Amino acid sequence: MRQVQDTAYLVTVAEDLSSEPVMKVWALDRTDKKTNSPVCLSTTSIQNGRRQFPITSFAALDDLSQLAIGFANGSVTVVRGDLIHDRGAKQRTVFESEEPVTAVDFREGNTTALYIATTTKVLTLIISGKGQGQPARTIDEQGCAFGCMVIDQQSKDVVIARDDAIYYYGLHGKGSRFAFDGQKSVISTSKDYIVTSYPSSSSSLAGSSLASFSNGSAKKSDSSSIITVLNVDFHVIAYSAGLQADVQNCFSVWGDLFVLTADGKMWRYREKTLQERLEVLYQRSLFVLAIQMAQKAGADVTLQNTIFRKYGDYLYQNKDFDTAMQQYLRAIDNTEPSQVIRKYLGTQRIRNLIEYLEELHEHQRATSDHTTLLLNCYAKLKDVGKLEDFIKNTSDANFDVDTAISMCRQGGYHEQAAYLARKHSDHDLVVSILVEDLKKFSEALAYIWRLQAATAYPNLSRYATVLLEHCQEDATQMFIEYYTGRFRPKQDAVVVTSKATPAKSSGFASSAVQNLAALLPLPYMNMSSPDHANSLEHETQTHVVESTVNDEVPSYSVPRPRTAFSAFVDHPDAFVSFLEACLNAGKLGNEDKSDVYTTLFEMYLREAGRHEGEAKTTWEAKAKHLAQNETTNIDKSNLFLLSELERFQDGSTLVREQQGLKFDIFRSYTTAKDTQGAIKALRKYGPSEPQLYPAALSYFTSDAKVLEDAGPELETVLQKIGEERLMAPLQVIQTLSSNSVATMGLVKKYLQDSIGKERDEISKNRRMIDTYRKDTSTKVQELETLTSKPTSFTAQRCHSCGSVLDQPIVHFMCKHSFHQRCLNVAEDENIGTVSCPTCAPQNATLRAIRRAQDESKEKHEVFKEALGRSKDGFGTVAEWYGRGVMGVSGAE
Repeated sequence: MRQVQDTAYLVTVAEDLSSEPVMKVWALDRTDKKTNSPVCLSTTSIQNGRRQFPITSFAALDDLSQLAIGFANGSVTVVRGDLIHDRGAKQRTVFESEEPVTAVDFREGNTTALYIATTTKVLTLIISGKGQGQPARTIDEQGCAFGCMVIDQQSKDVVIARDDAIYYYGLHGKGSRFAFDGQKSVISTSKDYIVTSYPSSSSSLAGSSLASFSNGSAKKSDSSSIITVLNVDFHVIAYSAGLQADVQNCFSVWGDLFVLTADGKMWRYREKTLQERLEVLYQRSLFVLAIQMAQKAGADVTLQNTIFRKYGDYLYQNKDFDTAMQQYLRAIDNTEPSQVIRKYLGTQRIRNLIEYLEELHEHQRATSDHTTLLLNCYAKLKDVGKLEDFIKNTSDANFDVDTAISMCRQGGYHEQAAYLARKHSDHDLVVSILVEDLKKFSEALAYIWRLQAATAYPNLSRYATVLLEHCQEDATQMFIEYYTGRFRPKQDAVVVTSKATPAKSSGFASSAVQNLAALLPLPYMNMSSPDHANSLEHETQTHVVESTVNDEVPSYSVPRPRTAFSAFVDHPDAFVSFLEACLNAGKLGNEDKSDVYTTLFEMYLREAGRHEGEAKTTWEAKAKHLAQNETTNIDKSNLFLLSELERFQDGSTLVREQQGLKFDIFRSYTTAKDTQGAIKALRKYGPSEPQLYPAALSYFTSDAKVLEDAGPELETVLQKIGEERLMAPLQVIQTLSSNSVATMGLVKKYLQDSIGKERDEISKNRRMIDTYRKDTSTKVQELETLTSKPTSFTAQRCHSCGSVLDQPIVHFMCKHSFHQRCLNVAEDENIGTVSCPTCAPQNATLRAIRRAQDESKEKHEVFKEALGRSKDGFGTVAEWYGRGVMGVSGAE
């Protein structure tokens, strides 16, 4: 009996030795109304050459287009036709032999082959397609027992069970075999399994080379037969159990295995779930088998990784650390890294830990902590090669770059840190490493010079002091170019030269650029891959040279010069060069120009203070030139302050001159005990500032050394004081007597001259007094005469027209007479109010003077100003006294 898979058709073959076997096809989904049984679609008698032998085997194609029946006499009959629709069928005996046929089965493909098994042979016969009509081909000289051959539905190979093993056969012959001793009575397939049955007295299980993880519950000693489920792919016995009766048949349907026994019972076996099967394997530590089973079942990656991890834990517990690590690596995608890392933190397992951490980075599962740990491991092993390989070849996305750089710096691998920072264009960090860690100042400056202006400036400012200290000339030049708006990033090219030398390693030039290029790739470097000669006579040598291409200067914001001043504190020569270059560029604003000029003036003074002789004179001349130049915009207070601090007398003097502080100039020389300077100042400013002479007198007589240096200049001062009457002789004597420096011999001539002048002036004043007294007495007498005595008028002619006087005549007390008509006086006007035309202007002047004197009595501030400006104070007081400023108001 055979049910056609996935259909409702059932094929049955019945035999009676008294007649030919009969084959019927039934439709199980249709029922005969009369008998209420399935409908029989067709009935066919099986022919065996009219020989009555029992049927030993039966096989059918899925579409029932062909059926094969094997007989005990060794013949095989093939039935062809439409048995489902009962349209007739053809039968033909396709094989005959002396041995009984034990099994037949079909294999479909490009051709349809019929496998035939006898007790002594296994044969194949092409019954349709190419090769049809050829005789059966023997593929094995051993046959099999009844019921011990089946087709593997997955591989389409024939599976034959013999007492020693289970064999597979393909179209071309014997395939693989699996040792499994014991007498087999039934064989069948279910999914990936082979099901076989053997008597309980057989020792198949005991003698099998296959591993067993069966947990069958039946006691085999009480059983009639044993059913065993084999998984030949994994070489294991999946299940084995004893049954009370012999097994008649095994078949698989609905995904389960059914076993029919001789006592009429049907046993149903259901495969455990994959997880349950894996748990059994875990319990027996069969992790390799569990992995294979999960992979064959198409389990997801998570489940497979779980098995790998469990396997790794098992191996780790058994001290097989290397193999365990391999399993952890396979499960890396679904394993918490910390669980594995903790196991391998010991020093002895550091290489395993490195392997795991590298794989974490490769799978992009590494955190900054993992990167730190990996780099620490490299550092502990001092494995520079692996460290560099990690930095240069690992994808940037596989690790935290900042952490890697930090750990390299902490571990002393500064070159690797610089390379990594340059690779990720972190220029600030590259410069920091070159300066702070590697102390490669020339290389750092060369690197900065190859950056864009906006990036170069912060680094130049940050490390300006240290770069100037170690690379003063180049650093100063870079400052000059940047602050004058001419900064242009340098570009480099690789030049390959060839030389005829014995084979040896070529070295880089010792310049900063060569060293930097060897350390890390430079920005804007045009790298090429030259072909290296293999000849022993020639080798290539690469040199990094600065490109000579003159590109346009990029546009950038030029900083103010004062931002660079602090960097040059300890580098005066470089500072002077920088300041002069900024001024020569001619691009400074007024405020910046003032800053630069002021600072340059200060630097000139400091350089003058550091040098002696001709060099000092040169620096002072430069400073003086700046101070005298009106276009420098140097603030006068700054100029004066700097000159004073640096004791630059010419600068201080110049400022005082410009501000009219001539007395201060003289006093600065006297304070500095610079007698010759004081004399020069006195000669230069004395005529316009007479008060310098009394000060000079006091200074020249303040010290014997000063007096000696002054020489004959003291006589000149005394002479000037006497001529200008700047001091009274008594004041001069008091000044000279304040110390014991001056002697009477020094002032003898001055005193003689002064006394003579005083005597002459006294005589002159006495003569003037007598004259004033006589004039005053005369005027008083005239007034008395005018007021008390009659006056006679003798004039004959008019003082206006010159004609002879005639009536009416007007006479004035001043003895002037006029025609009345010549005075232009109206007839009704009072003649007594008319003044003498001749004396009127003089009288008006006198009245104005008198009025001015009266008005000036209250203007004390004017008197004070006049007294302050006057060289002769006493004379000024006398003059104002005469004006009545100190008198009382009275009637005119």
